[in-house]
Amino acid sequence: MTSSPFMARPTTVSVVMLKVLGALLPGIALYAWFYGAGVLVQIALASVTALAAEAAMLKARGQPIGFSLKDGSALVTAWLLALAMPPLGAWWMIVVATLFAIVIAKQLYGGLGNNPFNPAMVGFAVMIVAFPAQMAQWGSAGAPLGAWDQIAYIFTGALPPGVDAVASATPLDHLKTQLTLGTPVDAVFASPIYGHLAGAGGEWIALAYLAGGLFLWRQKLIPWQTPLAMLAGVTALALPLWLYDPAHYANPLFHLLAGATLLGAAFIVTDPVTGPTTPRGRLIFGFSVGVLVYVIRVFGGFPDSVAFAVLIMNIAVPFIDQATRPPVFGAKGRA
Repeated sequence: MTSSPFMARPTTVSVVMLKVLGALLPGIALYAWFYGAGVLVQIALASVTALAAEAAMLKARGQPIGFSLKDGSALVTAWLLALAMPPLGAWWMIVVATLFAIVIAKQLYGGLGNNPFNPAMVGFAVMIVAFPAQMAQWGSAGAPLGAWDQIAYIFTGALPPGVDAVASATPLDHLKTQLTLGTPVDAVFASPIYGHLAGAGGEWIALAYLAGGLFLWRQKLIPWQTPLAMLAGVTALALPLWLYDPAHYANPLFHLLAGATLLGAAFIVTDPVTGPTTPRGRLIFGFSVGVLVYVIRVFGGFPDSVAFAVLIMNIAVPFIDQATRPPVFGAKGRA
């Protein structure tokens, strides 16, 4: 029989990170099911690179290596980055992206808890700006390559006999290109790369990310304000433009399920280090990220824009926190 006093057990960083990794597993499983083993190779390469880079930087800074490596934060960054990168991208791409994420965006700022920018998004943004052509080469769901052929392609670029190409544009990139050519949205969605609601296979992966986010919320590891506000920001622009001109603007559900929208809402904007700390600040931050995602995606030069939207709003986090902090207890106004 239990009785008071009740003692709350503090949640460690390693436990939180382990639950985040577990919440990503359904999405990873569906990703591998639809796109093949290439994504698992990317995750493995990113994980090894992240741990090695973290250990090297900790040693260079004179910090204890074992304690920091066990917290799992490097693996979370690696997995998120691998899920954002092309699943059949060359091996060196994920390695370079992970090095930027861990060395530049995390450790040079002082390690976990000190980085102002989301490390995974920094790694992705660097690669898509530096290597846009390579970052646009995605495979399609149900690609003709088997597991060993995908591994060979990632490390050597060689295709098996009888296969000329495996790379294709993402649904967002394909939509953007066809709309530029004047093709109506309905005609674009007739392509086999689209499923019932968004990209073929990608819509189910996005729903798995949503399920993972709901699990983290139920575990009280992420707030509800930021992801809900981000999705509201995307919808706030997508809905009226779709109602105004459905031939040139995709419906809101497509934008919510396509690309990295739900991955960003569940696992990226909820980062406690690079996001606001106040409830109102989280609403402002999330909504602004959602608006920027849609604006850059539809009117900008990149088909998917979660990384850029998050990094832009990371800059504004100190100002958001300052403007939304509650009054000091016992004071009439804000401190």
